[in-house]
Amino acid sequence: MALLRDAISLDGRTVVFLAPPGGEYVQLILGIMRAGGTAVPLSPLHTVPELAYVIANAEPAIIVATAELLPRLAEAAGGREVIASEPLTAEAAANVKEVLPLTAPEAPAIMLYTSGTTGRPKGVVLSHKAVLATLSALAQAWGWRQDDRLLHVLPLHHTHGVIVALLGALHAGARVEFLAFDPAAAWERLNDATVFMAVPTMYAKLMEAFRAAPADQRRRWSAGASRLRLCTSGSAALPASLLMEFQQATGQVILERYGMTEIGMALSNPYHAGTDAGPRVAGAVGRPLPGVTVDIVTDDERPAAVDEPGELRVTTPQMFLGYHGDPAATAASFDDAGRFRTGDTGVRDGAGVIRLLGRTSVDILKSAGYKISALEIEAVLREHPGVAEVAVIGVPDPTWGECVTACVVGRAGQAPTLESLKEFARGHLAPYKLPRALRLCDSLPRNPMGKVQKKELLAAMSATADSAAPPAKASSR
Repeated sequence: MALLRDAISLDGRTVVFLAPPGGEYVQLILGIMRAGGTAVPLSPLHTVPELAYVIANAEPAIIVATAELLPRLAEAAGGREVIASEPLTAEAAANVKEVLPLTAPEAPAIMLYTSGTTGRPKGVVLSHKAVLATLSALAQAWGWRQDDRLLHVLPLHHTHGVIVALLGALHAGARVEFLAFDPAAAWERLNDATVFMAVPTMYAKLMEAFRAAPADQRRRWSAGASRLRLCTSGSAALPASLLMEFQQATGQVILERYGMTEIGMALSNPYHAGTDAGPRVAGAVGRPLPGVTVDIVTDDERPAAVDEPGELRVTTPQMFLGYHGDPAATAASFDDAGRFRTGDTGVRDGAGVIRLLGRTSVDILKSAGYKISALEIEAVLREHPGVAEVAVIGVPDPTWGECVTACVVGRAGQAPTLESLKEFARGHLAPYKLPRALRLCDSLPRNPMGKVQKKELLAAMSATADSAAPPAKASSR
């Protein structure tokens, strides 16, 4: 890409780019940011319509793709010019560093698109200052070192993969090895890594492969992973049983944390679990990171008491600049005190540790007059021997308000019945939390970060109900 090769300032222009994980991706994102542009990474996993949506919404001045992905991006660009990227030589990279002026800390550095769980994806604009605040907080909290070796298996168009993992490692001067996620291949490469970051679905796939492997291979994989100094999980809830199984196999206690694209990383279990920091708590996301304040606020806008549910509201130097082209949505995302409304419900215990109850819009169900955490029910049902995967949703119901419905992927030959689920859960859940309906599924819809798309499940159930409903009677009026 000539603009970067010749060290020409991008002067605030937005650059959309598509590249596979690897050195050229790193050159592109760092080159765009260093040249004063706003980098918008696209995903090779996305369809042409998804790519086209981001291009139209981001309104880029420049569109770039690596050679092998150029035809695909050109199709999505709808006639707009797409530039082929050119890998930088060491001499050109040095020239960029010497010639380009420093970019103002408050200037936009990167724009990442939300996963769209609550509507169409929105472009989250982050400044250089905010990105650096995230990297600095995580360096302090997790002890990033120059001699670290990160095995990188995450998508590079979300904050988890691009900021927390990739830029986190590069900020420390650490080495990064990219690997398209494959459970067996990941086990093999963990032998040469010190840091591993993944989502719960990946840890589940790792343990499936581990259970299926011969004994000698399991011993070798266990020994390799035991040398990791840090492995983290985020982007979705990590089942406590999965954390324990991974610990038994590797000796590693997975560190859970919480963040969002808009606020960076807000909460983390302690890296050094000890007397002052406390232990890593399974199913919890820890305490606020350095410089971050997290309040829990009830529906009537008062501070929640210990163990009382409420919405997480965040104040942080990692805060985004706003949603691209949507000032109304930006304003609506803050309360009167200037705190970001996360839309997540959680509770804080007496030790100050926060546990998430779920996304308020889809994980907090209102049934029979009660507020119920779908994540709590899922954690119990996941232990049923016939359940491979489960998502709990609230289906609108005239009697219950929302009917607690378990969407289950059953294990081969052991798919559960609704009565068996209820009987299994009865000793762990109050009667009003027990599922009232069961839907057996071949699979659960997930986004690239492994989050179950519950709105898709709800839409599918609504469509099924509509198609099964008897024809409406003609009006006599």
